[in-house]
Amino acid sequence: MHCRNCGKEVPVGAEFCMSCGVRPKNGNEFCHNCGVATDAKQEICIKCGARLASASSLGAPGERTKIVAGLLGVLVGGLGIHRFYLGYTVIGIVQIIVTICTLGFGALWGFIEGVLILVGTFSKDKEGNIIR
Repeated sequence: MHCRNCGKEVPVGAEFCMSCGVRPKNGNEFCHNCGVATDAKQEICIKCGARLASASSLGAPGERTKIVAGLLGVLVGGLGIHRFYLGYTVIGIVQIIVTICTLGFGALWGFIEGVLILVGTFSKDKEGNIIR
């Protein structure tokens, strides 16, 4: 596996690249499979044929989107569903407890977070991946 930011080889499952300090999956300069330089808009590596995650490929498997996270926050934010969607399980559980303990007024917290996600204040999920 290669770092998408600097192209250096990293161990499979590594959290950070030891060469550049960035998460190996973040970036779009190099192929994650063979390490060859790629164009930012390229979707397939021309050297090895690996599928590349690009900014234009919305809805890729496992990719989280602002629209879904924001709407979940606005519509059912008191249940913390948007936090579960983004990988923040503990905060999601806390939001449920706060909503129950405040007889529903705690749902305002989730609603505000939903709006903030939609306007772009929240931009990453728990794993550090950018929400598109």
